[in-house]
Amino acid sequence: MTTYKVAKRFPRRPVRSKKARCVCRMFGVTLDRLSARAPAHECRVEIRLGDIVYLTGPSGAGKSVLLRALAQRVPASEAIDLAHVALPRNRAVIDCFDGGLVASLRTLSAVGLGDVFSILNRPDRLSEGQKYRFRLARALAAGQAVVFADEFCSGLDRVTAATVAYNTQRLARHAGTTLILASSRDDILLDLAPDVLIVKDFSGPARVTYRDGRGT
Repeated sequence: MTTYKVAKRFPRRPVRSKKARCVCRMFGVTLDRLSARAPAHECRVEIRLGDIVYLTGPSGAGKSVLLRALAQRVPASEAIDLAHVALPRNRAVIDCFDGGLVASLRTLSAVGLGDVFSILNRPDRLSEGQKYRFRLARALAAGQAVVFADEFCSGLDRVTAATVAYNTQRLARHAGTTLILASSRDDILLDLAPDVLIVKDFSGPARVTYRDGRGT
């Protein structure tokens, strides 16, 4: 088990325009007070190998900041980030996987790309939602110890998101892969069944809950 501590603060430098000063007067604050209220993102979390870690909270609260900070603390040789997975232009989707055909189809089906039209399409010609799921499938098939994914299932409908969340955590648990995911969705919690839930609000440190009760 590894304990990660994140503490990032971003200095606020408000624009000192005439309109900005008028807005401050309307809301009863000063520009100096705004400067002193710099956004802070703090989190202390214990992560075990094979954990499903889910960062959630409202949009703009700092989930991506925490995700990137955690990614910087994991050796690059041991992790893969969906944001860095390429979309080949010269191969069909199925040809982008090195494993056997059955295993590749199983992974693609798990992320909702099991239809023949997606399987034989080129990755760069998929829809935006399909591109995300392709990157997820590639990440799961890469065999890395840790997978990072921002905006997990954000662009999917409720049913597809639930299916992808459930199948993704099953694949990861079977392979012993650690998933560190971030999204504002809270309707996939039952399907994802995270071992570690990190809730980030606009103010204060992130709240961390462990399914097995560790840290209590």
